Amino acid sequence: MAIPILSPRRDLSTVVLPASGTMYKASSTSAYAFGIYSDSASALFDSNFVTGGLQQVSYTYKKLGGDVLDIELTEENIYAAYEEAVLEYSYIVNIHQAKNTLPNALGNITGTFDNKGEMLTLGTHGIEPSTNVQLRYPSYRFEYPKRVAAGASETIGIGGDQTVYSASINVSSSNQDYDLQDIIYAQSISSNQPPELFSGSVGDRKITVKKVYYKTPHAMWRFYGYFGGLNSIGNLSTYGMYADDSTWEVIPPWQNKAQAMAYEDAIYTRNSHYSYEIKNNNLRLFPNITSASPNQIWVEFTVHKESWEEETGRRSGVQGVNNMNTLPFSNIPYKNINSIGKQWIRKFALAIAKEMLGQIRGKFTTIPIPGESVTLNHTELLAQAKEEQDKLREELKTVLDELTYAKLAELDASIGNSTNETLKNLPAGIFIG
Repeated sequence: MAIPILSPRRDLSTVVLPASGTMYKASSTSAYAFGIYSDSASALFDSNFVTGGLQQVSYTYKKLGGDVLDIELTEENIYAAYEEAVLEYSYIVNIHQAKNTLPNALGNITGTFDNKGEMLTLGTHGIEPSTNVQLRYPSYRFEYPKRVAAGASETIGIGGDQTVYSASINVSSSNQDYDLQDIIYAQSISSNQPPELFSGSVGDRKITVKKVYYKTPHAMWRFYGYFGGLNSIGNLSTYGMYADDSTWEVIPPWQNKAQAMAYEDAIYTRNSHYSYEIKNNNLRLFPNITSASPNQIWVEFTVHKESWEEETGRRSGVQGVNNMNTLPFSNIPYKNINSIGKQWIRKFALAIAKEMLGQIRGKFTTIPIPGESVTLNHTELLAQAKEEQDKLREELKTVLDELTYAKLAELDASIGNSTNETLKNLPAGIFIG
């Protein structure tokens, strides 16, 4: 019986990387995992990215010896690897820029992002998403130190971003103790009184009393008289009563101010006056109230709010940028990646292609042939791919860490100091007039 002659339909692998890519496949959205730079409907579409992918096919073919041994990859695999390399570069550079930007961007308007990481909106009053915030050079704002300072100044009562409210309390001769929490809460929900600034804002929240006072006549009326003014003062013999408005002395304004402050302190420390103590927002007045006492006392207070709660009707940055995740950074446009970045992308895409090829060849450890077998090098490919990717990432991160704004400032300072040291050795010129 004659041995049959077999005629295979083809004597090459059905999957072999071609020597160059084709524009038809490179332009197809199905060739990429995300299509961020290749989809014409995307805001970051760039025809140069497609051209770069085409060239990456030829680069990979030559680097992996495609003209000597078949490479079991498709050109679509290379396009996907090229896109991943660009996104990896964008990811690392954006992290670097986040280190530079975050201290000054805290509290700024954040945005919303789609599944590709592209910004959809940037708040009502923010800049347009197309302006690429991640490419901008930020202003130095001291945002975090200012936030800390605002909290400290708010605590000691000289500023801050928390609203301080005021309310009046009706006092009576039969009552020495007043629960400020209950009184102010009742005012906040009362419909029988004119609307208060704190209407509806107290609820079950604790208030913090900042100041309790009774509005007495200004020192102006006690000290200066109703004709008082700067650069003049009443007869010194009439202190403690109304000025006689007949004898005047010319003095500088600072003395007016110093004497007025001293007189206010004298009234507070020497004269009889009401005092109080507060324990858990319970007010006790001293001495006991009499019928001749003032019938109204004023209270300044704040309403407790959560640390992440924003004031009504104003923006304090609570709902803005708070960490790297909320920075309004999109993927870096392909056109803004220079030659340094492009070369990094080529090398990283090649390492990804090696990883793909190693995974594919790993499915067939050996291939039998007549009288022999061929062992594939998937182990070496995977090891090389991992090592090259780690090395490229580390190299890029190391370089970027040396280029943070803080490092650049140190470098400028070092150059300036070195220049000064050099100039010390130059003889000073002698001027002859």
